[in-house]
Amino acid sequence: MHPDLPHSQLKIRRVRLDTGRENVVVISRQSKALRAEIFRGFSRVELRLNGKVLLATLLITDDDALVAPDEIGLSEPAFRRFAQAAGTQVSVTPASPPESLEAVRAKIHGRTLSKAEIGAIINDLAHYRYSDMEIAAFLIGSASFITSDELLALTGAMAEAGTQLVWPAPVVVDKHCIGGIPGNRTSMVVVPIVAAHGLPIPKTSSRAITSPAGTADTMEVLARVNVGVEEMKAIVSACNGCLIWGGHVNLSPADDVLISVERPLSLDTREQMVASIMSKKIAAGSTHLLIDIPVGPTAKVTSAVDAMRLRKLFEFVGDRFGRAVEVITTDGSQPIGNGIGPVLEANDVMAVLGNDQDAPRDLREKSLRLAAHLLECDPKLRGGAGYARARELLESGAALKQMQRIIDAQGPSTCRSELGSLSFDVKAARDGVVSAIDCLRLNRLARTAGAPLDKGAGIRLFKKIGDRVEQGEPLYRVYTFDQPEHDLAASGAAAESGYVLNGHEVLPGKASS
Repeated sequence: MHPDLPHSQLKIRRVRLDTGRENVVVISRQSKALRAEIFRGFSRVELRLNGKVLLATLLITDDDALVAPDEIGLSEPAFRRFAQAAGTQVSVTPASPPESLEAVRAKIHGRTLSKAEIGAIINDLAHYRYSDMEIAAFLIGSASFITSDELLALTGAMAEAGTQLVWPAPVVVDKHCIGGIPGNRTSMVVVPIVAAHGLPIPKTSSRAITSPAGTADTMEVLARVNVGVEEMKAIVSACNGCLIWGGHVNLSPADDVLISVERPLSLDTREQMVASIMSKKIAAGSTHLLIDIPVGPTAKVTSAVDAMRLRKLFEFVGDRFGRAVEVITTDGSQPIGNGIGPVLEANDVMAVLGNDQDAPRDLREKSLRLAAHLLECDPKLRGGAGYARARELLESGAALKQMQRIIDAQGPSTCRSELGSLSFDVKAARDGVVSAIDCLRLNRLARTAGAPLDKGAGIRLFKKIGDRVEQGEPLYRVYTFDQPEHDLAASGAAAESGYVLNGHEVLPGKASS
């Protein structure tokens, strides 16, 4: 608040604008609050009411039908966060940038930041006080270099900025994959196996940002994932585990803010990745954490050397925060399972849990391997017995029953679970053997088809690396709901299929519907 600047009272109006994560307000150009001598040099305003403050980016409109001169329009995120009724009078005044931006500028110029400076930045991020441009400045400054002390300070500040869960059990396990591999829905198989054994595994997962499905998106096909903290605790108490969306329990909220800008800019450095993952796992109360690093030519990590460097960072942070961290590398050369997209991936998961004969073997085997590592955290289980125990729980049907308990506890899904009504096949242009699959390309293609917004959009794979195919045989099928997405996906697949046969890119031409 600027006591030397006048302020105005305006009525709140809810404006149906989805501005993503950013708080945005709209004022009429005819507004008495918008006097040039007051607002010159300011791009943001403060809204104040009964001690509550909202910092927002200011936009101006000439359309009085959108916002009248005596009103201030709040975009959907701003209206939700300010949580005041439409028509309420609110004080509006120009706002200066957050003081912590001085530390961001210092970082850009190469200075090492103190724990207090990093804490101030994260606090402002968690309270949505930064614009996207200012977030990008912090990310770019941090991407150039970050010390070990800064990494620890960043991780700790992010973990402390939101909810911090505490569990009564001495051993609380969790797993996380760094992502990038289509169909890699192992968490939804691992959690019921581990929970059926009796180890608590309160799994919070993310929604997709640039991929066609996050674990939360896929689980939402089967059950409700928007679960609050107290309800989450009750579910874990009853079922030993859960599979919910982490955003609803406010774990490391600054991380979600950073990711929303970080991913489109491709600024996913090792240090930022480690701080992101570890802050959420520390906040979630995990004592033992398994990290899955897929390595492959189109994965996030492309070499064993890069995987080793990343592993050492995870272990370093885990040691400093008193968490037992185990890091394993897995095959990231191709998608896992047969489906890409929420409904198709959920079908794969339930096929594995149901021990179906046609269930994808790679998803089953990788899930058993990961579950085995977590089960070995149980002091009562003899060393080396983890895999046999995981397989026993899966093959006996205990894991499927546990998954059903978790689904029942979280509540029924309200999402459509049918596949897209439109589809086309991408076929081999020649005889040959599949020698490579571009994971990034298939991810993008599935998103073009409509996933994850359309749960039933995505790709069903028919061939994997090493499979022999004949000319005209389908490599995969793409599902969409609407004709525009169908046409875009078909055009994209024709230009670049993502499949390589005998060392040569497949150019299938026009896809067949």
